[in-house]
Amino acid sequence: MGFFDKFKLSKLREGLQKSHDEFVRTINRVFYKSRKIDDNLMNEIEETLLLSDVGVATTERIMAHLVEQMQFKKWSEASQLRDELRKQIGEAVNGEWRTENGERRVENTNLSFATRHSPLATFEDSLPSKPYVILVIGVNGVGKTTSVGKLAYNYRNAGKQVIIGAADTFRAAANQQLEVWATRAGVDIVQQHHGADPSAVAYDTVQSAIGKDADVVLIDTAGRLHNKQNLMLELEKMTRVMRKLSPDVPNEILLVLDATTGQNALQQAREFTKVAPITGLILTKLDGTAKGGIVIALTNELRVPVRYIGVGEKIEDLQPFDPAEFAKAMFGDEVFESEEVAGNA
Repeated sequence: MGFFDKFKLSKLREGLQKSHDEFVRTINRVFYKSRKIDDNLMNEIEETLLLSDVGVATTERIMAHLVEQMQFKKWSEASQLRDELRKQIGEAVNGEWRTENGERRVENTNLSFATRHSPLATFEDSLPSKPYVILVIGVNGVGKTTSVGKLAYNYRNAGKQVIIGAADTFRAAANQQLEVWATRAGVDIVQQHHGADPSAVAYDTVQSAIGKDADVVLIDTAGRLHNKQNLMLELEKMTRVMRKLSPDVPNEILLVLDATTGQNALQQAREFTKVAPITGLILTKLDGTAKGGIVIALTNELRVPVRYIGVGEKIEDLQPFDPAEFAKAMFGDEVFESEEVAGNA
């Protein structure tokens, strides 16, 4: 692991500190050394998952798997369940589950190109088409425009030429905000006047990208969900117009969600997936919540992968999502303290 990889892992752990502290504190009370498996332990594991915002459906699946493994492998020690739980969290956020004989079963069927071909979906990855067009959607206030700016910065930092399209023409301050982010990221921006047709902005952006031989197009869209029919029609029109220039765009539709809203984020995601073919999620403000389990709930209940997570306010604090490192950052190395320490927690 190189210095940059270690730095990113350090930032991930720093960003997940609240989730980590709360989760580890609870886990230490549940999994103390020498504890045996019994009904009380299973109930406490279930409660811990639910309180961490993992969600009812996903908690039920994890618990069923733990019981299946415990019976199949004839486990009796709590430590055996703890290790399996850690593995399950890593696999669950990647849309994977294992059968009782350990065979991996992938159930996340709505994977985008980058997720299928690279588990980290890194900014350095080669892209399948040029320009690679990404629509970014989400309600106002979740960090959508900020995420566009951070994506642009990271792609440009990876050596790619990026153009931003300011298609959120309904919010007066959106253009100015996005212009600031484009300047900070060091990329070009295409914009029109307030109230302009978003599809026209999308068309101009793709056309500009083709003319400049740009690698990546990021299009910021209007943040609204109160009228799902209008949103669906708007996205369909944008797609139809852009395809006059390039037949396979958009290549991605990323939904931005605010991690601090917990189960409300899950409900927003359910609504958006009804009207748009979401290929991935951007989860912002993960550093501001003690309930990182929302990542697991989103991935498993929606069958949509988390692509990027925001773990800080700096422009470089948007990271590709790595399920295994997320599980490590959540659990840390402190779990399984001595029985005396856990008992006094």
